[in-house]
Amino acid sequence: MARSFTEREKENIKRSLQEACKQNWTQYGYKKTSVDDLCRQVGISKGAFYLFFESKEALFCEVLCSVQEQIRNAASKIIEKHKDKYGVAEALKLIYREYDKNNFLYDSDSTDFTILMNKLSQEQAGKILESNYMSQQLFISQPYLKFKVDADLAMSVIYSLIMNIKNKDILPYHHMETFDFMVDHLIERIYE
Repeated sequence: MARSFTEREKENIKRSLQEACKQNWTQYGYKKTSVDDLCRQVGISKGAFYLFFESKEALFCEVLCSVQEQIRNAASKIIEKHKDKYGVAEALKLIYREYDKNNFLYDSDSTDFTILMNKLSQEQAGKILESNYMSQQLFISQPYLKFKVDADLAMSVIYSLIMNIKNKDILPYHHMETFDFMVDHLIERIYE
């Protein structure tokens, strides 16, 4: 007979599974992170795992969307505090640093990420697309910010800046200082 968990235990177990998933995904990737390993780390049976998530993919989808939401909320607070292009620059610096801690956020062209995306249900894939869209809106939908350039160009520059993290190991200069320099100089060309 399966053990029942209190509501508090359920919350703690679910949070622990998410944290273990995030750590293992960052360190080993999606494919090499097994439900068995996650359960062992959290101290539950594999059967108990399915009380919390319908599949490994459901957990990964939730972790990805949750991390994106946390980053989006933190960036939004910075933009709200500094309602100008300099707030955007600070928000971008925060986002870049969070991407640096969580490589699964930018490794979307890897075989590992493709395998995950192919296993997601339509609903799960839709959640990820919606989360990505909401992140873009952070830089587009602020009434006090006006672009100097076409909005698509601005979003392409912002995306390119953040995705430069993929090159961090081959840059001849420290990648965070390089990113900060680029943001500080390009923000003047993107926003009024």
